[in-house]
Amino acid sequence: MCTIEPELVAIRGYELRLIRCTLSPSQPLNPRREHEPLDGRINDLLNSIESGNYVQALTSEHSSALVFQLAGHDSPPLDAADRLYSELVDRAESFVRDAASDAAEQRRRAVVVLCVAVAAFLGFTQSNFTGPLKGAELPGCPLCLDGSDEWDNWARNQVMSAGSDLLGKFSNLQYVVFAKMLLMRMKDLSVEIGSLSWWLARVLLLQQRVLDERSSSLCDLLHVYMGEALQQFGTSELVRSYWEDDLRDGESLAIVSMLHLEAGIMEYAYGRVDSCRMHFESAEMAAGLQLSVTGALGFRTVHQAEPKAQMVLVTNTSSSNVDNCPLTGAGIQTCDSKSGEDNWNLHQRETSDILRIPKLLENDDSKTRSQGMENGAHVSPSLTASQQAVILAYCLLIEKSSRHDELQRWDMAPYIEAIDSQHMLYFTIRCLCDVLRIRWESSRSRTKERALLMMDNLVKHIYESSPAIAERIAFSYAVFMPSIPALRKEYGLLLVRCGLIGEAVKEFEDLELWDNLIYCYSLLEKKATAVELIRKRLSERPNDPRLWCSLGDTTANDACYEKALEVSNNRSARAKCSLARSAYNRGDYETSKILWESAMSLNSLYPDGWFALGAAALKARDIEKALDAFTRAVQLDPENGEAWNNIACLHMIKKKSKESFIAFKEALKFKRNSWQLWENYSHVAVDIGNISQSFYVALLKITPMLSFQTSHLKFLFLKKYYKYLVSVLIFSALEGVQMILDITNNKRVDMELLERITREVEKRLSTSNVPSLITDNEPKTDKFCIVGSGLEYQEQVSGGSVAARSRETEQLLFLLGKVLQQIVKNGSGCGPDIWGLYAKWHRMNDDLMMCSEALLKQVRSLQGSDTWKDRDRFKKFAKATLELCQVYVEIFSSTGSIKQLSTAEMHLKNVIRQARYLIVNFSDTEEFRDLQACYDEVKVKLQSN
Repeated sequence: MCTIEPELVAIRGYELRLIRCTLSPSQPLNPRREHEPLDGRINDLLNSIESGNYVQALTSEHSSALVFQLAGHDSPPLDAADRLYSELVDRAESFVRDAASDAAEQRRRAVVVLCVAVAAFLGFTQSNFTGPLKGAELPGCPLCLDGSDEWDNWARNQVMSAGSDLLGKFSNLQYVVFAKMLLMRMKDLSVEIGSLSWWLARVLLLQQRVLDERSSSLCDLLHVYMGEALQQFGTSELVRSYWEDDLRDGESLAIVSMLHLEAGIMEYAYGRVDSCRMHFESAEMAAGLQLSVTGALGFRTVHQAEPKAQMVLVTNTSSSNVDNCPLTGAGIQTCDSKSGEDNWNLHQRETSDILRIPKLLENDDSKTRSQGMENGAHVSPSLTASQQAVILAYCLLIEKSSRHDELQRWDMAPYIEAIDSQHMLYFTIRCLCDVLRIRWESSRSRTKERALLMMDNLVKHIYESSPAIAERIAFSYAVFMPSIPALRKEYGLLLVRCGLIGEAVKEFEDLELWDNLIYCYSLLEKKATAVELIRKRLSERPNDPRLWCSLGDTTANDACYEKALEVSNNRSARAKCSLARSAYNRGDYETSKILWESAMSLNSLYPDGWFALGAAALKARDIEKALDAFTRAVQLDPENGEAWNNIACLHMIKKKSKESFIAFKEALKFKRNSWQLWENYSHVAVDIGNISQSFYVALLKITPMLSFQTSHLKFLFLKKYYKYLVSVLIFSALEGVQMILDITNNKRVDMELLERITREVEKRLSTSNVPSLITDNEPKTDKFCIVGSGLEYQEQVSGGSVAARSRETEQLLFLLGKVLQQIVKNGSGCGPDIWGLYAKWHRMNDDLMMCSEALLKQVRSLQGSDTWKDRDRFKKFAKATLELCQVYVEIFSSTGSIKQLSTAEMHLKNVIRQARYLIVNFSDTEEFRDLQACYDEVKVKLQSN
């Protein structure tokens, strides 16, 4: 039972009819009983919009005379576009405000203005996204007023005021600007029109899609208005409560699914993968769909003899939702994937032996190939338009969330093939499916020709007059169909990849894609022709900042960029970016930083710009600004390994090891082949290990000051945690050293880093066992206690904990030995310091014989004529000799081998003699005295034995 007053039901019914225009091809309806005279005019406007006659809706008496008062003597100013459209919007506002005393009448008037705005918006969509273009051209001005080319320039500048250039040559930009102005003004009036925020979000998203870069100002507005739309229509219950009895069966779920698809596309456009996935999953649920990918045996080529495993999309549909947007009804453009193939796509056997849809076997028994081809063809169950749109949306999600390689396209293949197997498709869904297939097949040599022919056929179909305008609008905002200029740009790039440069030049010139045109002329060695063409266009349109920027790129003349700023009223972000790069290249880093800051203020969603700002600030010695800029860069592009590396290095400069370590870990995800990154990463890991150990020592000192009851358990946990943390960090450092060796073919050895790691491992091994903390009323097992002065601690734990700690230590020793052995076996860069570390590792493993051999090689590598001339070198030599002889003494003590003791005695005697009498007398050094003491000790042991 309807609980809303009749007048409000009628007004909301008009809103529903506008939404239905984009949900399914709508036919003009017989109007319900008209309560007021304005209802008839609204129905006439809606009938024109539903039939696709947007010009009639814009220029009818109901809009031109009633809303904008164009029939009287008070004509609007035609000398300037900004004055004209401001006056038209003011008149529309006055038309609504004049009925402020009657709320129902005011809402009706607001609906009239909404219909005009939607008609202008749908007209722009037809001209630049859905077509047709042949025989359906729209006048330059939405209200068919006589204007000059300056009006188009004004509209272009209004669209680009969001901070980015246009993607290409778009037509009828006055329509989208006019629609945006009307909708924003109606929003300011706060008239109760529930779908107003939804239409505003659509207009803003389409404006973003015609721009070459993401706009931060549009992003903020989009999230506000899309959030309001989701609050109003985000669930089926909200939709039913708003429109109640006017809804058709299952229509509420179709509306919810379409809204979440549009919200997901918005997040996709701004690179927000998690939010995008959330909205697509909500759309999937509303569409009554469950998707999963499985494998099945089948044939992918015509001449394939044996079936192979193929990825197949499984679509489970909910019986309660299958009719949420049925593909039935008069006037709907459909495409049979078999019978319509000759009309829509080229026949697959004409261009490639690769099947568009794999032929699947029904099961895995011993069917023959002919049975598989005849009976096992893969046919997906019939899907609704909402479900088809959801499947294509997941292709976008895969594209955004996975690495751009050949496997990514194969992950998307089951979704594309599931749509291709459908017999009934809306125009925009068919187009997007073909675009995704073209992108996939153009990357494969066996299907590139078919992809080129498909693209040529698709571009032609966009321009043709069939299907009709209204039939193309359905789901045009719920699928991410590229704009016509973007589609033709892809076509031109595909032509270039196929070697058809001449044809690509025609496309780029018609689209006014000057950068691509310059590239093509460079390939043809006709760069001067491109410059001449741009200058010719500048003579016709001297106030186009894009042309000035392109001329500046071609001639490397900063004056062109300055002229672009002048004609754009200092609003051309591209010109500022180009001037900033030029200043950076000539070494004027401070100016470059200022220009980049100015450019980023126009459009803050440009990750490369933030990275360049960070580089300029770093060169200008502005560390804080550089760190902030690189941080903004990774927020927008988390896969920018260079930016992560720069953030880590800046944190290293600021002595913030923990932050640096985190940034290095992110950088190494994307730049694993940089030995410099691995080296810095290892240094920082050791630094954090030292900090953690320092904290641990401080914890040991303060714990005795606390009562046992309050400190014991917390201390026990923290001690174990920090010991584990130090182990992990040492492992990370060793992993970094291992990667450096592998990347540089064992040519890069950082001795300082290896010595630090070895010291950390020695510290772990030097932990001695002392008694545990014991209280009178606590058991002795698993406790921690104070001993002596209260500054020494030892954990007395169960055998399992000791074993666990021992396993960690053994793993550290094993990895350290693996690194050292790799260096020693390779031989390059194997100096005395490496042999010293190698000896320490053997000593940690209690292998004294191998330790003595490594020390002997260290002594030999230090020995030479320079040893007896250089005091510092002698000290290193004497220290290594002392360590070697001490190891010999230890071997004698453990095995009783006189041979090791005699070797030590002979070696010490020889070194002492040379140090005293050869070239320079080193007898005054402490190292010499240590050698003499060791020699005396060895002599005593020899005499006693």
